[in-house]
Amino acid sequence: MQNLFDMKGKTALITGSSRGLGLILAKGLAAAGVRVVLNGRDEERLEAARRELAEEGFDVYASVFDIIDYSATKTAVSRIEAEVGPIDILVNNAGIQHRAPLEEFPEEAWRKVLDTNLTGAFHTAKAVASGMIERRRGKIINICSLQSELGRASIAPYAAAKGGLKMLTRGMCVDWAKYNIQINSLGPGYFVTEMTRPLKENPEFDTWICGRTPAGRWGDPEELIGTLIYLCAAASDFVNGQLIFVDGGISAAI
Repeated sequence: MQNLFDMKGKTALITGSSRGLGLILAKGLAAAGVRVVLNGRDEERLEAARRELAEEGFDVYASVFDIIDYSATKTAVSRIEAEVGPIDILVNNAGIQHRAPLEEFPEEAWRKVLDTNLTGAFHTAKAVASGMIERRRGKIINICSLQSELGRASIAPYAAAKGGLKMLTRGMCVDWAKYNIQINSLGPGYFVTEMTRPLKENPEFDTWICGRTPAGRWGDPEELIGTLIYLCAAASDFVNGQLIFVDGGISAAI
């Protein structure tokens, strides 16, 4: 019987993976035998991340490009496929946050949040999908958020982008499932990352999150790896267009 979780020999591109959650997800896939291509805009930081994984014995490459720029993204994807190999797995992880009351939210920040968190995922998926369509196989995992379903004060544009990414996932499924491409979303709850550390270090917010989450704690980013592997592996070949929350139960509670 086929090993449903065997991904040895596969190649994955993980956007926004020079640090934080993206780097942890990249390590998780690399440990599962996947050849990983890290991505980011800061060449120095990206190279440091590549060296870190390479020193652990993983098969890892780096590709510097800005997902907001479709032309640059398309060129980078072509180069990766020529130099590293066909991209079997795409993890759309790149994202930013900007907190401000909605009535005071800067126009420039609104556009940057939407461009990075939603349009960038569209650009990268579009660039990668052409090869997947030709090969009639592929896995695309969009990193959504608890805010894909639930709002919170001061981050309405982020919620709008992540809600849009949930629906983009479903749209990709409707258009591309016929080519044997599975497109799903992973929805983290509150995990301790570089982006969320200011919230974790706020005693009032920390107490609120721990009380609001049935598990009673923040998540460890490594707790996302198992679900990511499932969505990248043959085990999920008939799972498509879904958003799976990994959130300690917070989305299930009033």
